[in-house]
Amino acid sequence: MPKAKSTKNSSGESDLSYNEAHTALQLTLAALQANDLDVEEMAGLYRRARGYLDRCEVLLSRVEEEVMVWNEGSETPVPLSDSP
Repeated sequence: MPKAKSTKNSSGESDLSYNEAHTALQLTLAALQANDLDVEEMAGLYRRARGYLDRCEVLLSRVEEEVMVWNEGSETPVPLSDSP
């Protein structure tokens, strides 16, 4: 999974919480459904939506890495993805 970048992009997506990025993604996707967009507007909205989606994926990846489960019979937690 991708790691978070240390630099901000031009839209500032790297500063957003998951909820903020998800809401912005939904609003951007709704704007993409407008019938009166020209090609340049559509491309810009697509790039913004991709940035918001990437931010959501980075944050979810971080949470996934942090979530631990106790393996039955084991004394140490293991990452969720390694559990049976």
